[in-house]
Amino acid sequence: MTRILYSLCGRDVSRPFSPHCWKIVMALEHKGLEYVERPVPFTEVPKLENGFSKTVPVLRDGDLLIRDSFDIAVYLEDTYPNRPTLFGGEGGKALARFVEGYSQMLVHPVLSRIAIKDIHDMLDEKDQTYFRTSREERLGRKLEEFEAGRPQAITDLTTQLEPMRHMLKFQPYLGGETPLFADYILFGALQWLRITTGSLAISQDHSVAEWFERCLDLHGAKGRAVA
Repeated sequence: MTRILYSLCGRDVSRPFSPHCWKIVMALEHKGLEYVERPVPFTEVPKLENGFSKTVPVLRDGDLLIRDSFDIAVYLEDTYPNRPTLFGGEGGKALARFVEGYSQMLVHPVLSRIAIKDIHDMLDEKDQTYFRTSREERLGRKLEEFEAGRPQAITDLTTQLEPMRHMLKFQPYLGGETPLFADYILFGALQWLRITTGSLAISQDHSVAEWFERCLDLHGAKGRAVA
């Protein structure tokens, strides 16, 4: 049976942009596993696989359905141990948990301030209504008011990436000489920014930008499949 990854898109199904789905795209490529990616818009996600999950990614592997990007990565590691490792052991899994927290708690909020209006504008009318309503309720303000903080957010992003810049003084990837799932977590976040806004919002000679370019070239330049 074909392995299926359900991911997120806007009007253009050829431009999936979810950071969490990109983690699993890279994980599947890392493992060398065949799959078909099926991007769907926000309002179609709850209908997938008889309402299995309210969010993507969702992976169908044969008769199994798995939700949540970290759970999917652990499943892939445990189910395909003879393929290249995503964690390199329990220490790598712990590292990935730390990077997940760092990315979601410190980096994602800044990226949201930069990209939120661009994301809205990528969606079709039905999804724009859903996105605006749900985000404005969560934020307690209009999208346009939230977007007004974009210039400061771009400045803040460089600050939030300082831990990563420090690490890159010593090794080319979070995984060391080669990437692990921890790398794909932060890559997914910045790929989200790249696809939705067209820019990383950091200078090209920044060490994180150079690391990101290396990640784009991994696995046959899979990250560059979306321009």
